[in-house]
Amino acid sequence: MTNKYMYFIANWKMFGDLRTLNSLDTVIKFSKNNKNTKFRIIYCPPNTLIRPLSKRFKKTNLEVGAQNCHESENYGAFTGQVNSKMLKNVGAKYVILGHSENRQSGETDKLINLKIKSAIKSKLKIIFCIGETLSEKRKKRTKQVLSKQIQNGLKSVKDTSNIILAYEPVWSIGTGLIPKSNDLLNSVLYIKSKFNKKIPKVLYGGSVNDKNIAQLKDISIIDGFLIGGASQSSKKFIDIIKKTFN
Repeated sequence: MTNKYMYFIANWKMFGDLRTLNSLDTVIKFSKNNKNTKFRIIYCPPNTLIRPLSKRFKKTNLEVGAQNCHESENYGAFTGQVNSKMLKNVGAKYVILGHSENRQSGETDKLINLKIKSAIKSKLKIIFCIGETLSEKRKKRTKQVLSKQIQNGLKSVKDTSNIILAYEPVWSIGTGLIPKSNDLLNSVLYIKSKFNKKIPKVLYGGSVNDKNIAQLKDISIIDGFLIGGASQSSKKFIDIIKKTFN
């Protein structure tokens, strides 16, 4: 795994304020001191922190993303919403779409598909989340669910070069549980098999922390990790990166 270019994406969810950004100085320093290591660090904070974070990262190798966007490409009467064009304007280079927490709030594959198309037009790179529930896993429907989410989410999307897949089993997020190594390997292999031409990067997300990374990193076909709660601590986040390459 040490010869591989890895992604480490921090999904801060609803966390952080301007003072929190000071804690990232240690991550910036770590990145500068490890320029020869093949990793890319991306922080996806709440929308309120995208602009100040992009300014803070200006002379670094770190990048900024958003956690979601509205599907409309234009301005409109959508109170409380932010579209991909607006996110791009304040410094976001990536956007997380299809996260299970948003799917559980009512986002459908069709809506996610519209968001993906909008983000592509705004020249944002997309972190496209897919994954099965515990019930679907128990019914041995994992591959069926993943296939449907990929097919419907990327419907009529011809160029997938700026799309990163993030496999996040819903039953694993925030529970501390992670898939068995063989199950995870098979799921990632299956996701990659759904693409005939350019095979996208496939990350794993779901209770990734500095303790279980030793197990997860041994699955060599994984291209990185989407990290939730553990990324809110700069120390834990750095530990995850270090242990991935050790």
